Amino acid sequence: MIRMLTEICRGVWKYARFLNDRIISGVFPYAPTMGNAQIIFIMLLFSFFTSCDTQPERKQPIDPAKYKKSLVKANKELVAVEQQDIENYIARQKWEMVETGSGLQYMIYEQGNGKQVELGKVIQCAYETSLLTGKTCYSSDELGPKEFLVGRGGVESGLEEAVLLFREGDKIKIILPSHLAFGLVGDDDCIPKKAVLVYDLEVRNVLEPIRN
Repeated sequence: MIRMLTEICRGVWKYARFLNDRIISGVFPYAPTMGNAQIIFIMLLFSFFTSCDTQPERKQPIDPAKYKKSLVKANKELVAVEQQDIENYIARQKWEMVETGSGLQYMIYEQGNGKQVELGKVIQCAYETSLLTGKTCYSSDELGPKEFLVGRGGVESGLEEAVLLFREGDKIKIILPSHLAFGLVGDDDCIPKKAVLVYDLEVRNVLEPIRN
């Protein structure tokens, strides 16, 4: 390292002497104690080491694993907060809920004795959906009964899961965590993003689908 620096200094000094002899002579008439070549040498040496110090730093590559861990951690925290909100709501209502493996919770508060809901059946339901705040979003009183083919989609995934647990005549309270309802985006209408949905549902009819 020392040898390399020595060679650099020698080269810079020779170049300074060359400039002094050829084109810079007399440019520094007000430097009484220092020769022109010495001044040029210092200036060139300073310029060289300054340029070395100001080389742009290499950007560190982005580590996807680091950001993935942060996102997973943030998601877990959001899920924990949402779960606590659900538990607090249930406690206020004094409901005794059954929880499934997906996080869906339900309580049959009036049992029917009709046909069991099955995949491929059409069901007609009276319903009211609301938020944990108590705000009503939609209801069959305003929009008419909800009717859909079980297993075909077109409704919340949590609702499709839930109805398979019931039979004709059942009246149920159902709580859908946001990931089983409208998720991160809501429905662009009454249901906001990341909203937990509360269903008050009555299974009125279980029907065979109409075959063409």
